[in-house]
Amino acid sequence: MGATGAGDDRDHDRHAGKARESAEGFDALPPDLLEAMRQIGATGRASLGAAGDTAKALRTLVVADVALARSAAGRSLAFGGMAVAFGASAWLLLMATLVVFLSRQLGWSWSAAMLVPALLSLVAAAAAGVLAMRYFEHTRLQATRRQLARLGIGELAEFMPDPDSPVSARAASARNPPGNGHGAPAKDEQGIDVTPP
Repeated sequence: MGATGAGDDRDHDRHAGKARESAEGFDALPPDLLEAMRQIGATGRASLGAAGDTAKALRTLVVADVALARSAAGRSLAFGGMAVAFGASAWLLLMATLVVFLSRQLGWSWSAAMLVPALLSLVAAAAAGVLAMRYFEHTRLQATRRQLARLGIGELAEFMPDPDSPVSARAASARNPPGNGHGAPAKDEQGIDVTPP
């Protein structure tokens, strides 16, 4: 038993000696190398902090973009509902009055008198459709899609500049919209049209 205990003590002393030599070797490093290691550590911490700040900024952008899309969708539905309500009640009454006026006062035939209000209804429907589509444009999360594409995420990544480029994502998407050069929209790997941001 005594021989085994002495062997264990020698192993322990040997490991302790190596640890001391290692610590002394670390202290014996030139000051420039120690400073460089401290700077690498500080740079790593700064990079981690910057990544956290970037994630927070992207989260804020996504929240703001979703809020804009939600607001725009609500307004689109509200204006669509208003268009239906007023179009169904007042427009029909006005068109009926116009048909009666054209046929009785001006002597037009019923078919000609009904054609004029029909054309007016088509013009009003087209105007309401254009206004509704304008608000639906805000539901596409354009700013979020541009920033994700700039980070290399999504189907628009190949059309956006690199993250370290000084060119803004908005300017790049306006100047170089996704397409095949002949006016046709670009397609992803599944053959689905890529919607520009």
